Amino acid sequence: MPRRMMQGTVVSDKADKTVIVKVERRIVHPVYKKIIRRSKRFAAHDAENKHKTGDLVRIRECAPISKRKTWEVVEAAAG
Repeated sequence: MPRRMMQGTVVSDKADKTVIVKVERRIVHPVYKKIIRRSKRFAAHDAENKHKTGDLVRIRECAPISKRKTWEVVEAAAG
């Protein structure tokens, strides 16, 4: 089964080898048909501590590294 990939913005890099990535998606409201934004925060493994707050990164699903970390940073996204 392929691993899921997402793109988001680093909102915190305070923990060692971990970054918090905020991923936003756009959905259509079922009743009002207005496009609204939904966001979720993921803890991602950053082995070299090279990504800082504000960076646009791509994350990939991986085997559990800790209780909350099941994602890893693959690369800095272009943009």
